[in-house]
Amino acid sequence: MSTTRDSSVSFDQTDTRSDEMNSTIEQWIDELVAGVDDAQASEEFQEWLDVQSRFHDYSYRNTLLIKRQYPEASRVAGYRTWQEEFDRHVTEGESAIWIWAPIITKQCPECENSPSYHEDSDCEYDETPPEEWSEGLVGFKPAPVFDISQTEGEPLPDLNTEATGDAGDLVEQLTAAADDLGVTVRIVPEAEWTHGEAKGICEQLSFVDMLPRVEVRDRENDADLARTLIHEYAHALLHFDVDDDTERSKREVEAEAVAYVVGRYCELDTSGSAFYLAAWESDDPEVVRERLGRISRTAEELIDVLER
Repeated sequence: MSTTRDSSVSFDQTDTRSDEMNSTIEQWIDELVAGVDDAQASEEFQEWLDVQSRFHDYSYRNTLLIKRQYPEASRVAGYRTWQEEFDRHVTEGESAIWIWAPIITKQCPECENSPSYHEDSDCEYDETPPEEWSEGLVGFKPAPVFDISQTEGEPLPDLNTEATGDAGDLVEQLTAAADDLGVTVRIVPEAEWTHGEAKGICEQLSFVDMLPRVEVRDRENDADLARTLIHEYAHALLHFDVDDDTERSKREVEAEAVAYVVGRYCELDTSGSAFYLAAWESDDPEVVRERLGRISRTAEELIDVLER
């Protein structure tokens, strides 16, 4: 799934420039959609998907508890789950992260209590014996979990979404373009990064000036660092005033498609975007085409700034 170009593409300042850009971007988007289809069908992606399905989707309340106790947490599971499902072991001396675990047991059809609580309640239901009751949620109890960073053992399958290639001074160009884009940007040293496995973030700088702030985690791979900057710039330009969690996966598709297009224009290999998008919108790669107009306009804006 390589997207490195055989020859560079340039859009000269002519009357047909806009048409040339739109035509080229549409062609690249078609190739990206085909790459997403290939990624979904690959053994590597299916293996990754299988492992992801074994992690619980925690409630908002538990997610808050996890982040309060272990802000950098990315994948959490119980002690035995790490051992039996993933062949990993909790490192000696690690402190548990406490969450609320559901209690599922036989449940009275009327008072909805467990048999022991039912006996102590005023409920008079006695049409069927407790052993015939259906199971249901009767409450919650504290339960310990551990983040993957607190464990050792067999590595989990990972998707290689990194961009590669000769980035030249692209990172410097992108950081210099922040003012033109109305964005504040900072490249954060690895040791100071506090956002877990995320490569970058885009958030509000303050309640006073309402400017987007982009932060990206520093790394040796300048090509991927540049791709991440482009991705977060796309969020700043497209989604800064959007606060709808139901659209999160589609926003990621748009931002990564912009990173793919601009990365290709800058002669980087951004084929890893196909895996990135497959992970976010694995059932409908056509969403890329549906949002082509927004993706194209944002990619053109970033290319224009870089060319200036």
